Amino acid sequence: MFLLPPSDSAETSNTAIFYTEAALHSLLGALTSETYDDPTQHLEREQALAKQFAEILHFTLRFDELKMTNPAIQNDFSYYRRTLSRMRINNVPAECENEVNNELANRISLFYADATPMLKALSDGTTKFVSENKNLPIENTTDCLSTMASVCKVMLETPEYRSRFASEETVSFCLRVMVGVIILYDYVHPVGAFAKSSKIDMKGCIKVLKDQPPNSVEGLLNALRYTTKHLNDESTNKTIKSMLQ
Repeated sequence: MFLLPPSDSAETSNTAIFYTEAALHSLLGALTSETYDDPTQHLEREQALAKQFAEILHFTLRFDELKMTNPAIQNDFSYYRRTLSRMRINNVPAECENEVNNELANRISLFYADATPMLKALSDGTTKFVSENKNLPIENTTDCLSTMASVCKVMLETPEYRSRFASEETVSFCLRVMVGVIILYDYVHPVGAFAKSSKIDMKGCIKVLKDQPPNSVEGLLNALRYTTKHLNDESTNKTIKSMLQ
């Protein structure tokens, strides 16, 4: 019997998470290490770093969109593990050099079990960054995130700016970055992105999403519905909740 494992892509995914988290910590450290009066001007001065951070967010949201379109992947990996286990019991050698050991298999199973594994890793990584850097005012991080959300929203909703986009892929890039920073903000801000005191215009951001072709943003709307932390809080504005229903 020939058994081809889905291990290559899974190991690649785990490697991607490791390097993504490492890059995230480095970028957040550089973008939030100093206190500044104007977050927008600060991001303008650090455009190269902000662009790299945006690339990570874009990759994360795109990865999870693709993962969500392949729901059978978790069952496929479970089948692979069961089959491999039976082969070991029956002393049947696997005709493959990339057999997954139990430790890695457990990590892969946990990875596949989450609906948005990369986004979870990024949210956890951002929360960890804040908790490990208590000497930094949390506003340094939340202001950076809220400013990026605002910049994306303005670029998407203003015809003058949007007309400069080279392609629809640029639109998708901005949409994913906007949603990504909203979710990170919701995790690290004490009361989240949906509170009245939030510096993110959630109604405006959701409107921008809903103004796009539905099939192009459903995954992003679902990310706001199901992977944010504070959407279902009692304090969340009812209008915002209804916009995401």
